[in-house]
Amino acid sequence: MALYGRSTITAISRALIFSSNSISYTSPFFRTRLQSLLLPPPISTILSESLKVSNFQRHFSSTKKNIDTKVNFSLSSSDSESDDENTQKETDKNKNLPPPYDPFSKKPAIEDPKDPKDLQQIFHDMRSGDGLFNHAVKMFDALSKEGLTHEALELFGQIKDKGQMPDVVAHTAILEAYANAGQAKEALKVYMRMLASGVSPNAYTYAVLIKGLAADAKFLRDAKKYVLEMMDKGMRPNAATYASVFEALVREEKLDEAVQLLEQMKAKGFVPDEKAVKEVLTNNRGPVYRTVINILFGK
Repeated sequence: MALYGRSTITAISRALIFSSNSISYTSPFFRTRLQSLLLPPPISTILSESLKVSNFQRHFSSTKKNIDTKVNFSLSSSDSESDDENTQKETDKNKNLPPPYDPFSKKPAIEDPKDPKDLQQIFHDMRSGDGLFNHAVKMFDALSKEGLTHEALELFGQIKDKGQMPDVVAHTAILEAYANAGQAKEALKVYMRMLASGVSPNAYTYAVLIKGLAADAKFLRDAKKYVLEMMDKGMRPNAATYASVFEALVREEKLDEAVQLLEQMKAKGFVPDEKAVKEVLTNNRGPVYRTVINILFGK
């Protein structure tokens, strides 16, 4: 009934009442009951009923609960202890970090082992802790100080991007251990195995190998060979590397071989650095020193 207007309902009720006069149901009670069914209730009644429905919905609908939006920032005792442990670990970790890298420092980035001949301890250190990482830092430092920025960055990129230690670091570390222990033959074997494994040596590898071979008179020929091989690959030997070879040749009184080697090196574009050679040989003043300077610089 609520869909019809008030005037429409009134008209229908009058029509029904009028038509009802022609039948027997014309009693006042019947007309009153019919009108009550057809006519809309008064506005006051509608408002009253609407108010009841509103009260009903309010009574049975879910009431809003007060939610505590306060955040408790206080830590429990277990959380505090956990944070203290983490802080302590970070402190200990920072204590173990090496000093910042200084490319202009002449000091070695990593200290050499106390006893170079104690190979068992050296190899043990390589397998545990930061053994190979220290050798990588040492290699990076040497390449950087020699101006070999490309090779240094390539080494750094392999460690950073691939997340693994390059093979050249491991092979060179073992080679260097044997060379420092005075075992030139074993150092040369490691180099041969390195090549057989498909690992290419860098300038630092050659420097370690050549100085190790030059320290043993039996392997001077090999030392000369690898100086020239190094240059053929576009790498220039540093003063410490070629000075060790010339110094060894002079000690063995092989002056002709020294002169011949210098000529071969100059044919490949080599120019000796007098200042750098004097710094390298500063602790070896004497007849050998003067002869080396005379061969290299004609003085």
